[in-house]
Amino acid sequence: MLRIGLTGGIASGKSTASARFRARGARVIDHDELARRAVEPGSAALVDIVSEFGDRVIKDEALDRRALAGIVFHDQSARERLNAIVHPYVYAMGAAADRQARRDGVKVIVHDIPLLLESGQGPDFDLVVTVEAPEHVRVSRMVATRGMTEHDALARIRAQATDEERAAIADVVLDGSGDVAGLDRQVDAFWDLNVPR
Repeated sequence: MLRIGLTGGIASGKSTASARFRARGARVIDHDELARRAVEPGSAALVDIVSEFGDRVIKDEALDRRALAGIVFHDQSARERLNAIVHPYVYAMGAAADRQARRDGVKVIVHDIPLLLESGQGPDFDLVVTVEAPEHVRVSRMVATRGMTEHDALARIRAQATDEERAAIADVVLDGSGDVAGLDRQVDAFWDLNVPR
């Protein structure tokens, strides 16, 4: 069994790489999805977030992600407080999903973790793969596909580790600056080299 930690900055192409790993037969554990589930209405994490940031981050009894983003992506201290609340829940959910994959006899498990470096999880995996793309490419994607302003896109990018910092802990760096087919070919090459037949 091979356990891979997959990371990359926002709009770098990481989700495309993740989808290709899944298509090749990996069990992908998406930590962004786990984070969304962790803060569902009624969850302990959501109660903790409201205790920390107040009712301004709630809309119709659910987490108002836009309001919370407006707070944490412009305030490092607030972002660290949020991560301290959410990360333990996500880590526990990811560990449970990993145990289930092992029980299922899965050959390749990919943990898709945007903040892998920031959360210190790199050593937990057999291999760390990061996807990188130039800042201007990522900003352009975020403006075009997520409706963000350039200012907000840059704030999101700069709230995360740099490509250089992620590359320093990675075993493999994939280039996400091109099209989907090009990134798929890179994942296929990695898979053919590292996954036993």
